[in-house]
Formats: sequence, C-alpha cells, structure tokens
Amino acid sequence: MPRRTATMLASTLMLIALLCAGVLIPVPYSEMSPGPTVNTLGDHGGEPVLQISGRRTYPTDGHLNMTTVRVTSADYRMNLVEAVYGWLAHDDKVVPHDTLYPDGKTEQQSTQENAEEFSQSQESAKVAALKELHVPVKSWVIVSTVVKGSPAEGKLHAGDVIKAVDGKAVTQPGDVAKLVTRHKPGQDVVFTVVPAKDQAAAEKANRTATTTRDITVRTAASHDEGPERAIVGISAGTDHTFPFKIDIKLADVGGPSAGLMFALGIYDKLTPGSLTGGTFVAGTGTIDDNGTVGPIGGIEMKTVGARDKGALYFLTPADNCAAAASDTPNGLTLVKVRTIGDALGALKDIREGHTSDLPRCAKS
Repeated sequence: MPRRTATMLASTLMLIALLCAGVLIPVPYSEMSPGPTVNTLGDHGGEPVLQISGRRTYPTDGHLNMTTVRVTSADYRMNLVEAVYGWLAHDDKVVPHDTLYPDGKTEQQSTQENAEEFSQSQESAKVAALKELHVPVKSWVIVSTVVKGSPAEGKLHAGDVIKAVDGKAVTQPGDVAKLVTRHKPGQDVVFTVVPAKDQAAAEKANRTATTTRDITVRTAASHDEGPERAIVGISAGTDHTFPFKIDIKLADVGGPSAGLMFALGIYDKLTPGSLTGGTFVAGTGTIDDNGTVGPIGGIEMKTVGARDKGALYFLTPADNCAAAASDTPNGLTLVKVRTIGDALGALKDIREGHTSDLPRCAKS
C-alpha cells in the first residue's frame, strides 16, 4: 500500500475513532435553550391563562408574555459532541450538570420543587397585584413543609396555621425560626396551631377558624453548615384568602420566574384600559408579596425566546440586567425593574410613547 494512501487511511480511522469516542463518552454538562413564551393576557391550551370571577374585569390587548427555558432532564447524559455543539450554538447554553440539578437531585425531585415554586409564585403574584390595587388580602403563617424523619413529623402538618410559638404571636414566617432557635437542642417548643383540616373547613364555609391546639415538639440539633442551632424540621410560609377568585391556568411550567408577568396580567385585567397600549411586552422575574422583583436563571435564553416571538420590550430584573445586556437580541429593549411599581411605570412610558424615559439595562 502506498505511503500516502496508508496515511490517509490512518487519519480517516483516527477521525472515526475520535467521533465515536465523542459520541460515547458522557460529560457532566446539561443544556439550556429558549422555551415557550405565553401571553398572560391571552389563551393557552384553549382557555384563558388568567381567569377572574367575583370581580369586574376589563378588556385587554397587546402582550404581557411570561418566558421559559428548556433544560435537558436530570438523567440525560450529554456526550462530548453534543457539548461542543452546544458551546458553539448561539441560542443554546451548556452549563455544568450540577448547576441545574445540585446535590444529585433527581428528575422527580426537581419537578416537584419546580411545581411548588410555581404554585408559590402564583400566590405571590395575586397578593402583589391586589396590594398595588389597594385590595385587602387576608394572610397567615402556615407550616409549608415538614422534613421526613424530623421531630415535627407526625405532630405538625403542611397547611397547619401557626398562631404562636411558646405563647408568642407569629405574624411573619421568619418569626417561627427566630422563636425556635431561642431554644437549645433537646428542649421543648410549643406550637399553637389551627389544624390544616379545620382551616380548610373554615375557608370553605367562609368563616374564621377559631379552634387551636398546642403541639409540643422536642428540638434537635441542626447538621447543616454554620453554627449548631435548635430545629424542629419545618419550613414556614404564608397562605392567603382572596376577596374573589383568581385562577392561573398554565400546565407544564415550573419555577418561580413568571411571578412578575402574572402579577401584571392580573393588574391589567382588573383595571380599565390597556397596560401595554397594544405593544408586545415580555419579561421575567420572581415576585414576593410586597411586589419586589427578584432575579432568575437563564436570562439569555428568555430574551432570545421573547424576541423570536415578536417582543419589542423585555422587563428585566435589575440583578439580571448585566447578563442580559451582554448579548441583547437585535430589536429588543431591556427595561430594568426592581418592583411591580417600576414595571407599571415602564408600561405607562411604553404605551404613551415616552420610551426615552425607560430605565434600560446596561452592560456592567
């Protein structure tokens, strides 16, 4: 065999071997890409995303789109060729697997966590919108979760309303941890609660639950990072009663990042006129009960997805501005927001044509 032919054959075989290795060798990475974007003012899956009854609503137009990110599943093992392709692709992003699924989190665990965050974001969006409209909302502190195998398991239950700890009234979720950690590990702490089933019955009958129980739980020592402290194995949260019904119908979406856009959609439907003036506005951001907008992940994917669907303006959490501005899609204006009030002010400027007044994101 001529030397030139042998060299070419060897090179070809080497290339084939490298390609095979690239396909077969898994790498510890996952991929993010732009996901669907949904108009909170419109329909999805054949029904309105926002459904409000018991209160007058008003016609809307334009778009207030929430945005999403697609990610590879927890058990998907990317190979080297896919990772390289993802690194080179402009609209995709390859990140370490542990960034999306820390501590070996399974697909089921991640889905459950995202569902819980999505549910909480809906509640906070309702509260934030109604507070901005000065509509009273009743709220109380509840047991949000109970850790399996903890001292509280079997004694406290998710949904129990926490009225007091050691006789001291509780008004905020943070009060619970402060009162528990006043104890030393091994000491008893007394929770005064309205059991979840009694609270649910009272809400159904449109009355206030008055039956309380004192539950004694012996504290244990924490085993996480930081100094040792007393714990009982619960997390506290907030539940609400709204003066009318607000339903958010959107399946197959998780995480807390749609909170801002849900709140704006609710506000728009409950007020005369159009928030957007018919303009295509998209955005993202968590929101708390007080209307504070928080950062989210995958901002670069969300701006691409929004622009591809036709968005002209993108409401961007202030803490995500630098990352978003580093690679802004052509034709998309990034608007910096820190609160729902900021977002409402920006929308007013947009519909009135005062776009030069918009607080824009800038590169760091």
